[in-house]
Amino acid sequence: MEKGRIIFLNGVTSSGKTSIVDALQARDDVFFHVLANDLFQETVGEKYLRENYWKYLSEAILMMYHTAKLFSDMGKNILIDGILVERPEIKPHYEKMMDILKDNPLDIVEVYCPLEICRQRNIARGDRYETQSEEQYALMAQGIRYSMRVETDIHTPEECADLIVKRLF
Repeated sequence: MEKGRIIFLNGVTSSGKTSIVDALQARDDVFFHVLANDLFQETVGEKYLRENYWKYLSEAILMMYHTAKLFSDMGKNILIDGILVERPEIKPHYEKMMDILKDNPLDIVEVYCPLEICRQRNIARGDRYETQSEEQYALMAQGIRYSMRVETDIHTPEECADLIVKRLF
């Protein structure tokens, strides 16, 4: 059986990842199952997240990569809506993910948006704090080998989805 493609949309909060996911899922030419850091965070109870947020979130994120591998092994295309961060609890995060998914077709897409625009989007959303994107950017893993970059400050989510499909499929 041919393995499904894994497309990891990597970027800080409010960079546009989820909007791109929605645009990709609206397409008729390719189907994706979606995994997201936020969804896997929900597998951990609030009590534990308050107790040791990064320890428990790190465990859930690693389980998300194993889940992506399972779906891919079953021939399903996967979108991961996330951010590759380096924290002591998950270090080396990027290398761990690459090891888990080493036998699967993986493309990492940099979802780029200037931090000032992300800050404005955080304020407008109301469910993020103003400097959250900057804080995540400071934690982002270095040396990531991207397959491509999309820029959400100059392209709509639909245009980004088109670029991704044309380039990676």
